Amino acid sequence: MPIREVIARQRVPIKIWTEDIDDRSRQQLANIASLPFVHHHVAAMPDVHLGIGATIGSVIATHRAIIPAAVGVDIGCGMVACRLSLTANDIDEKSLKKVFDQISRDVPVGRAQHKDADVLLHAAMPFEARLDRMTEKHPQLLKAFGKFSKWMNQMGTLGGGNHFIEVCLDESGQVWVMLHSGSRGIGNALADYFIQLAREDMERWMIHLPDRDLAYFPEGSEHFDDYVEAVSWAQEYALQNRECMVDLVLKALGRHLPEFDVTSEVVNCHHNYVAQENHFGTNVWVTRKGAIRAREGDLGIIPGSMGAKSYIVRGLGNPESFTSSAHGAGRRMSRTAAEKLFTAADLARQTDGVICRKDNGVVDEIPGAYKDIDTVMENQKDLTETLHTLKQVLCVKG
Repeated sequence: MPIREVIARQRVPIKIWTEDIDDRSRQQLANIASLPFVHHHVAAMPDVHLGIGATIGSVIATHRAIIPAAVGVDIGCGMVACRLSLTANDIDEKSLKKVFDQISRDVPVGRAQHKDADVLLHAAMPFEARLDRMTEKHPQLLKAFGKFSKWMNQMGTLGGGNHFIEVCLDESGQVWVMLHSGSRGIGNALADYFIQLAREDMERWMIHLPDRDLAYFPEGSEHFDDYVEAVSWAQEYALQNRECMVDLVLKALGRHLPEFDVTSEVVNCHHNYVAQENHFGTNVWVTRKGAIRAREGDLGIIPGSMGAKSYIVRGLGNPESFTSSAHGAGRRMSRTAAEKLFTAADLARQTDGVICRKDNGVVDEIPGAYKDIDTVMENQKDLTETLHTLKQVLCVKG
């Protein structure tokens, strides 16, 4: 499906891959497109929806500047998936319930973290020296982090909100493990700290913005290099965090299912991050806020909601999207609106056949609160091709 709409009233155009977009999201895109350092155009993916400062599902190429709030507070949030040698014949409801309970014991979720005796030091320790250098230069970060050990204890933990761990079946009945998480509390603390510094810089330089959450660091400014170091650290932490969780989940499966191997390449991709790339002949910073990189041949993961299908995709390298694609179904309503509209009974109906929580505590994540994933995929046929279609049989929520 080609671009559905082009808005050309701003300093640079806005190219949108969907007709399902509300006025507030349009205004956020217009605010971004008005900034003097935005390069060529702004791309809005088919899962686009309202965010903080910048819309979720947007791709923003910037010349010699980065907007920390556009990168977001869950730096490096993303997905990981792998296919196993198991098939649908190797699992049943009884064994899956045991796996659900095992994962719930082995992988801390929400605000929980590993106990000191269970910290994954082999994975966390390589990050310590770089973090020490950051806190030496910005000692205020230590207060933001709380207990110094906390970030180590959170290595290999899920978090809350829309983060999840799933066991899925693909179109041929093959078993997959898939999960969604990011850089946990440490990434959030880094993001909040630098977002506030960017706001203070704007005030000091008397730069007036259409939205204070579009505060930015220009290259060469006092905090630019420090933010790049912090965001790089958090993105690498998020990747490692997901890899650790996959290991824990595979061990949990191994305790209750027949012996198996991982039979495909592990796909591990960010969808909240910033990277240096070249687009339309210029070296730029590309912020993907709720979008994945989809260069020609890139493997990616596009999940639906906790009761819908998900997709393993290969990028087509469309330059108009800055070689990007949607990162998921995208919310169609806020969490508060979902809690008012739906009940636990609705959640149970919409997740029929999936072993998962079905209580009021996760009603805000009900499938009805999300856009239709098949429509999202139809709208981005020029961005990715589908390799596998997954349907969850088990979902552990944060």
